[in-house]
Amino acid sequence: MSTKGIAIAQHGERWTAHDLHIADMEDLDSLVDAMHDLSSGTVIAFVEEDDEYLAIVRITARDPDPKVFLSDRRVLLTSDHAERLFADALPSMAGFDSDDDSDEDTPVGQASPVGDLDLLADLGTPTEALLELIAEEGMLPADVISAISERAGAGEIFDDARG
Repeated sequence: MSTKGIAIAQHGERWTAHDLHIADMEDLDSLVDAMHDLSSGTVIAFVEEDDEYLAIVRITARDPDPKVFLSDRRVLLTSDHAERLFADALPSMAGFDSDDDSDEDTPVGQASPVGDLDLLADLGTPTEALLELIAEEGMLPADVISAISERAGAGEIFDDARG
């Protein structure tokens, strides 16, 4: 399994991009600590694993506690990385059947997003736009990250960091 992490950190009006070593992180607290080391301002971390899901974690100077979004909560049952990093910050998976198809009528098809859907609204990606990006057929997590970074004004920085 390939887990990738990248963060964009705001320094005044300028953004910088940073690789994150997700495999070395034991839990959400260790990820947040690494994010705090990048900037005292806004930091947004993106985590993806084998194009299966996208996790977004945001901290700001005003609110250093993390806001967390996961594109599909079912990965908490199938991914050790997702479970280790995000399970404590998101609603319990108790009683959730990963084969449950009751979400078929949701705007994101079979995905079951969970967490703070509004965590990027002030950076150009309101809830509806985030859900549309996640639901768009053929969009990989890297494509969603690129679109979100572009909307926040960090698209070029992100693209340079990703190569």
